[in-house]
Amino acid sequence: MNTITATPAPPSSTAPKTMDLNPGFMARRNVWDWLFALILLAGTVFAWVQYDSAMDVYEKGILLLTTPSLIAMGWFWRPLQKLMLTVGGLSLLAIWLYHGPDGVAHLDRAEAVFGLKYFLSSQSAILWMGVLCFIATAFYWVALFAKGEQNAFGRIASTMVWVAVTLALVGTMVRWYESHLMGPDIGHIPVSNLYEVFVMFIWMTALFYLYYEDQYATRALGGFVMLVVSAAVGFLLWYTVAREGQEIQPLIPALQSWWMKLHVPANFIGYGTFAIAAMVAFAYLIKQQATETKWYKLAPLWLLGVALCFEPLAFRQSQAGGSSYWIVYAGISALIVGGILALRKPIAERLPSFEILDNVMYKSIAVGFAFFTIATVLGALWAADAWGGYWSWDPKETWALIVWLNYAAWLHMRLMKGLRGTVSAWWALVGLAVTTFAFLGVNMFLSGLHSYGEL
Repeated sequence: MNTITATPAPPSSTAPKTMDLNPGFMARRNVWDWLFALILLAGTVFAWVQYDSAMDVYEKGILLLTTPSLIAMGWFWRPLQKLMLTVGGLSLLAIWLYHGPDGVAHLDRAEAVFGLKYFLSSQSAILWMGVLCFIATAFYWVALFAKGEQNAFGRIASTMVWVAVTLALVGTMVRWYESHLMGPDIGHIPVSNLYEVFVMFIWMTALFYLYYEDQYATRALGGFVMLVVSAAVGFLLWYTVAREGQEIQPLIPALQSWWMKLHVPANFIGYGTFAIAAMVAFAYLIKQQATETKWYKLAPLWLLGVALCFEPLAFRQSQAGGSSYWIVYAGISALIVGGILALRKPIAERLPSFEILDNVMYKSIAVGFAFFTIATVLGALWAADAWGGYWSWDPKETWALIVWLNYAAWLHMRLMKGLRGTVSAWWALVGLAVTTFAFLGVNMFLSGLHSYGEL
């Protein structure tokens, strides 16, 4: 097991004699921070007045709690301010475009108005998100081999991810509005089926990665993280064609609860950050085995590549040409994984240090574990409200517990036993496999109280 130890810096005679005190959090706010807060407060008032009839008391409470949370996040990481304001502006533009000359909103304008049909309807925005994720992934890999850490290819890739996240959020907000246009009994927050939660997984994972990219000033991990995002986009495209998942459906009774609005997003913060940790772990192992030439010592990585490539074939029996789609998908995956393993030495030279990789892995799992714990508690409360019991050992609940125990053990071993290096990286990768089965495998192969999410 590799262990990372910190070496204290030697004392310096030139060090300042007094310690500079950092200004307080509120003291660091500038005029733009306060303007951003004012705009969000105004937006909250607008939403309250405009959509009062569509919200129950719980949704109004969530709205009031969400506003200060969004302000705090925008103050904590300022790029979020531009993201929120842009998403809000484009969403309002889309809502305005849905209104005809008579001032009444019509859902059929999604196919008649140029701006909606090609850009701002929920389906158009989400399709653009997918295209940009694919292109950004390619640019990140080109940037990895280009000269200079902050080369033009990397900047283009980051910009594309930001635009993809923006369009994903716009698509989500507009889809929410579109569901209400279909009927007051149909309107709901779009986190209720696989199509909607995959969109959430894509933008959450990408956004968390952008935060780490900014904090560590490196784009070298973008290609790795965006591979799992692109894989999710590939599934989303299949689900759209094979199952028409983009169609807005009324909520089934089990999902008609305000608990869903809290439980599902918290869950997917966990899924997204666990995915980031796994891809960073993959990069860690590539860097570690960069100079290894004996094929049998690389066998675990080759086996991992085979598993990644042929996992999609589990969907091959699906309708609407699913078999040929997943065969092509597996072939592309094989080329990508094989290329990474073949070029592991030049890739490793451009990756961040082991310390940074280990730190990103740890922070991702820590954040994911915190939110997954919250989601599990909220799920138990939701179950008590819907089914009369906090826990029923339903397959979904059982596998959620397995996921929680896996990452709890990982964090315990790191914090109490100093777990680092190869073991922790492989463990994070295995954790993604466990999480993926809990998310999709249960829906495919098992049934239970959560069978409304089956494939």
